[in-house]
Amino acid sequence: MIRRMSLFSITYIWFLVLIILPVAGIVAGALQHGVSSFAKELTAPEALFSLKLTAEITLCTVVINTIFGVLVALQIARKGVGWKVFNVIVDLPFAVSPVIAGLALVVTYGPNTFIGGMLQHANIKFIFAMPGMVAATLFVTFPFVIRELVPHLMQTGIGEEEAAFTLGAGPWVTFWKVTFPEIKWSLMYGVMLTISRSLGEFGAVLVVSGSVIMVTQSATLYVYQATADNEMGAAYAVSLILAAGSFLTLILLQLTKRKQGSDSR
Repeated sequence: MIRRMSLFSITYIWFLVLIILPVAGIVAGALQHGVSSFAKELTAPEALFSLKLTAEITLCTVVINTIFGVLVALQIARKGVGWKVFNVIVDLPFAVSPVIAGLALVVTYGPNTFIGGMLQHANIKFIFAMPGMVAATLFVTFPFVIRELVPHLMQTGIGEEEAAFTLGAGPWVTFWKVTFPEIKWSLMYGVMLTISRSLGEFGAVLVVSGSVIMVTQSATLYVYQATADNEMGAAYAVSLILAAGSFLTLILLQLTKRKQGSDSR
């Protein structure tokens, strides 16, 4: 009994040191000069722009990765053509550093490359612009929707879908009436994970963006630059907003997981 209590105590202390104290430090730092100072730092044009840019990147990432995540998950679960290739490369973002991913995008689509030169000729800015930042975020968040959907799709099978086809339903109707109701909570869970990861992405975005103030500086890059410039009030303010967004996402994740569990009973 004493040994068990000691193990629990170590766990609680570890949790306190790694999670609670750092979060409390951010809250204390953001509000140390009062709410008015916090609001002033947060409403600075650079801070507002960085938060807006992060929201836009997150929205684009969620929409694109949700669509393609569902398509790839169906391809893998239904053993479609190329499913083995998809199944192998899906987890690549987990194994590759985000910085390396960003560098790979620069090497492939940078202004001095063949593809980058073609994009420039067409007046399309990719690297050091928002499209490159979206692409970097898409790469690091690519597995979340797929890995949430594939086990669920394989578990439910294709019996109900085949029955719908037999009754004359087309692929689109079958997906919305049969497949989607079965996977909606798993899909929502994957979307929440994608949002959380997109809000906090730093390494890949740093490489492809150039971190130009009021142009390509996302919220995480703003925090990094403010910390480097010793503008800790600004860093704390934006960090608190990002932390609040992650905390809200965590709550939604737990609610989604609970709803998914209740529906499966």
